[in-house]
Amino acid sequence: MTIGLYNSLDPVRFSEAHRRALARAGPVAEAFDCNLAVFGFPFSKEMRTPEEIATWLLTTTSIGQGGDWILKLARRNRFITFDHPRKGFPPQLGELLIGTRRPDDRKSITPREVARSLKDGRSYLLLLGLGPRGLPDKIIGMGSLHMDLTGRGVSFETCTAIGAAPAVIMTHLHSMSAQ
Repeated sequence: MTIGLYNSLDPVRFSEAHRRALARAGPVAEAFDCNLAVFGFPFSKEMRTPEEIATWLLTTTSIGQGGDWILKLARRNRFITFDHPRKGFPPQLGELLIGTRRPDDRKSITPREVARSLKDGRSYLLLLGLGPRGLPDKIIGMGSLHMDLTGRGVSFETCTAIGAAPAVIMTHLHSMSAQ
């Protein structure tokens, strides 16, 4: 599974919210054996590779061991950066699974069903929106599947969702493997 963060914040200026989301997502991706992909983050032109971004992050935050986990992911090609997608998301990241509190009933899937599919060999790009507006409607529409993590329509702040979604899915997956 790949955790995807979509920049719904400022498309030009890299902010503290971008930095914090990256620093928090790194250890989560590592802990739950996920890749981390970011879309549309306004990194400076001097930072061209994920490893350069991770190295810079190490000097700017103490969250997530100062970005150490991002650097470890980058060195293993498990931290990937992309521009905002124009026509769709890279298929090599897996089927697009939108994290939302308002899933389309026709596309809705539970965390348990996601875990079962992962167990069967399927891969997913779990996309979360970074910012108060979440994901744009156009991006939500691109997702073939929508997952409400709580099953009750509870809205999570992005960094809470970054931690909770993989934890819930992987807990289901591990419980299925133990049976």
